[in-house]
This record gives sequence, C-alpha cells and structure tokens, in this order.
Amino acid sequence: MTKSTNIDTVNDVRSAIQNRRTVKKFKKEAVPTEQIIELLDTAVWAPNHKLREPWRFLLFTGDGRKKLADAIEAEMGEDNKFSANVMQVPSIMLVVLEEDPRQNIWDEDFAAVSALVQNFMLAAWSEDIGTFWVTKPFLYAPKFRKPLGIEAGEKIVGMVYMGYPEVIPSAKERTPAKDKLTLFD
Repeated sequence: MTKSTNIDTVNDVRSAIQNRRTVKKFKKEAVPTEQIIELLDTAVWAPNHKLREPWRFLLFTGDGRKKLADAIEAEMGEDNKFSANVMQVPSIMLVVLEEDPRQNIWDEDFAAVSALVQNFMLAAWSEDIGTFWVTKPFLYAPKFRKPLGIEAGEKIVGMVYMGYPEVIPSAKERTPAKDKLTLFD
C-alpha cells in the first residue's frame, strides 16, 4: 500500500528548509508557552533509534529568564554580555541530551536530539516564530549547570532563543551538494 505524495506538501517542506533564517533580533512579545509546547510535540517526531527519546527541555520565559541569567553569572561573573542578552530574548529553551556511555548509542542519540532541534526550528518558522540555536562554553561549566539541575551524564545540546522576529536576515549562499558529493555508481 503506497501513500500518495502531495506535491504542495513536498514544496512546503523544501520551502521551509530553504527559507528558515537564524533570527537574532526579536520583538518583546513572548511566544505563548502552550504554543511552544505544541511545537515541541511536533519536534519529538524526530527520528530516534528504538524510540529512546533521549531529550528533555528547560524553558525560560518572563521572570524565569533571570534564573538562566543567574546561572550564567555564576560561571562568568556579573559583567558579561550573555546574561544581559538572555534577559532581552522573549523565550529561551535548553535542550538536554541524556548521555549513554556506549559511543554508538551516544552518537545516535546526539543525532536524534539535533534532528529534534531542527524540527522545532522549522515548526516554529512555519508559525512566524524565529529561532537561534546557541552553543557557548559556559554550557559545560558546573557552576552554570548545577543551579539548573543539569546532572552528570547530561549534555546541553544547545540553547534555543525564540520569539517573533524584529529583523529577518537575508539568505547566505550554500555550497551546492554536488561540490561535496562523492558518487559511487
């Protein structure tokens, strides 16, 4: 039994992938928490081996962003641009990987969590919500992790800034895949 493919759906998916932008300037208006949860419910459909679902999320909105800023200051001191910056972003989510000590499982799980983040960003873009996937050295620091309840054996795959875009950047060229393709036929 074959399911027919709707060409409009294919084009919508390709369009979303090619037109999504990393947004770094957001309007002050926050994305409703319920909408973020709905987007996560879409994102969890990422491929993940044996349905391990090796992820969890910490969401900081409103006054909750201060807890994230405090954790950054615990590691970097009060005079840093990152803690001030998170107070300007409407919502920030940490995406956490539950690490498995077996390298092959760890690799599969990291790929799954990365696919989840991409799913989330594409789903958000489809609802006019901009995102920015951020990784910083302080994400590894015990002084940052402890107050947020990030345990040993967990990896923060990234912080996802999100909100309604104030500015949408222009597209940047990509190298054509054929330039990086080795074909065996």
